[in-house]
Amino acid sequence: MESDSRQSTFFELLKKGNTSSATAAIGNTGLAIVKGVAAAITGSGAMFASTMHSIADAVNQAFVFAGSVLAEKKPTRRFPTGFGRVINLFCMVAVIVVTVMAYETIREGFHLLAHPVESHGFWLNLFVLLLSVAVDGFVLIKAMKEIVHESRVEAKGFGIVTQAFRNVGRAAPPTRLVFYEDLVATTGALLALVAVVVTSLTSFTLLDGVSTVLIGFLMIGVAFKVGYDNMVGLIGVSAPRDVEEKVAKIIFANHYVTDIYQMRILQEGRYYHIEGLIELRPGLTLADADDIKFRIRDSLLNDADIADVTIGIIEDNGIKNWNPEPTTS
Repeated sequence: MESDSRQSTFFELLKKGNTSSATAAIGNTGLAIVKGVAAAITGSGAMFASTMHSIADAVNQAFVFAGSVLAEKKPTRRFPTGFGRVINLFCMVAVIVVTVMAYETIREGFHLLAHPVESHGFWLNLFVLLLSVAVDGFVLIKAMKEIVHESRVEAKGFGIVTQAFRNVGRAAPPTRLVFYEDLVATTGALLALVAVVVTSLTSFTLLDGVSTVLIGFLMIGVAFKVGYDNMVGLIGVSAPRDVEEKVAKIIFANHYVTDIYQMRILQEGRYYHIEGLIELRPGLTLADADDIKFRIRDSLLNDADIADVTIGIIEDNGIKNWNPEPTTS
């Protein structure tokens, strides 16, 4: 019975894993195989660079999916705040993989600039790169939809694209990683496609090396951005201002609350930890004040993105402490 319970728990965690990273891992594994075969047959440097990118993406996103599953584990006595920051560690390892692959890609690009190679197999390259644009584009759109879903905004049609770019910082770390990587992957596939077409129709063979170097530097850009975001996440970062305002709105919905004396909201992964001290109307009994506190706590915990809430209560001191305006530091 115990083994069955553990198995069911494991599958429940798998279901909670980040779907964008799982989809991207499967798609990029297939692309890496197809591109690798095409690069070996045709000798195209741009195809080699695109292969390296797909390998990096497949490894990273499989690794990040595993991290997103572990991050969903419930808090324990030893780890009372949960495992939300585990995903940041997995993403940091993914950054190392991307950096190594980017180095190899840039080195190959400079080698092609110094010793241009005439590639062949135009139709094979064209087919593979069109397939790459289609698959990476599909994963990118899925990641955009995931960003919109996780940031709790309404968007349809082309609005999904604009809202995804606007709210990417509020998405879970694995979703951000998939978004940035597949944005670069789609761009890189388009660059490689241009290079293959131009080098096949003209004598400008240097474009193969140029596009390979550009793809490598795009990968470096992704590594830097994702690395910075996850470093901040590991240190511990405050929630976005609109999340803070949403929490305050829920608290003030109780008519016994007169002010928020202080409040801190810490973001871990896509979850928030809330600590606050609220002021209540004078004259309440301790029992009534406790009931109010627990009702507010339960209201906050109804939000799926809020992991835990710790609230203290004091009597109204007559001074307005809560400032809804953004503060500068």
